[in-house]
Amino acid sequence: MNSAAHELDNTPDQPHSEAKKQPIQTQWEHTTAQELDAAIPGCIDSIGLLSGPANTIMQLAYPGVGHGVMESRVESGSILLHPIKRARTTLSYLSVAFYGTSEEKLAYRRAINQAHAQVTSTAQSPIQYRGLDPNLQLWVAACLFWGHLDVYEKLRGPMSKADQARFYEFAKPLGTTLQVRPDMWPEDIDAFWQYWNSTLDTIVIPQDVKQWLMQLVDLRFLGPVISFAFGSSGRLLTSGFLHPTIREQMGLPWGPKEERRFKRAIKLLATVNNRLPRTLRQLPGLALMWDFRRRLNKGLPLR
Repeated sequence: MNSAAHELDNTPDQPHSEAKKQPIQTQWEHTTAQELDAAIPGCIDSIGLLSGPANTIMQLAYPGVGHGVMESRVESGSILLHPIKRARTTLSYLSVAFYGTSEEKLAYRRAINQAHAQVTSTAQSPIQYRGLDPNLQLWVAACLFWGHLDVYEKLRGPMSKADQARFYEFAKPLGTTLQVRPDMWPEDIDAFWQYWNSTLDTIVIPQDVKQWLMQLVDLRFLGPVISFAFGSSGRLLTSGFLHPTIREQMGLPWGPKEERRFKRAIKLLATVNNRLPRTLRQLPGLALMWDFRRRLNKGLPLR
């Protein structure tokens, strides 16, 4: 690892003395996609991509994350300018975090850090932020975990408390693959829910961020043709996959009619998805993991 990458890997959000006591993680237990599905069938099905816009909205609702993405000067990672590339990067990260080796996690950390290091607030920003802030990354990772659990339960029914605890252990690399130190990640599933609920209660989405996020609700970021053809369905799915607290702040209508339509759509999706063999349920993630490894072996850009 070169010195610049090493510096990015260890950029602390605390004084240097504290950062040395709690170093950023560099080793993880390796679990394969097959082993994850055997432990909790369906826990990382790629159908969760349908909740992507909703999960992005929840991530960006957090102070600093929303303005950081809105004002980012890294255009190559913009969901509005390059939605397909952004989706590929995100799903690749999820795959690496869940079932990549330690070496693969470190490689992707370096690649993402190089982009995140360029995301910093300016004098004109309404809030101070930086892309390498582990507190912001903790919230983003928490949203990713909550989103996986929410999709699972909508398609397969409530996850048992034992499986929640097991899945939570599998999901810790969602944060620790980046800048979240192991001691920052809530210790167990009960601590996670305390963090989640207390943080969610404090979130107030700024008006400018909310207006920007509305482009994700009706798929405007995918262009006028797709927005016209699928915008109504996209709005329904995005609204349905949002946490009620965030949905209310976004001002999205939700009543018995929307609930019935959403449940019908979910029932259809579950009927198809849950009967597929594992490799088909996980196909997008597996394909992107293969592509990530190809890029890594050939020394190609990972993002």
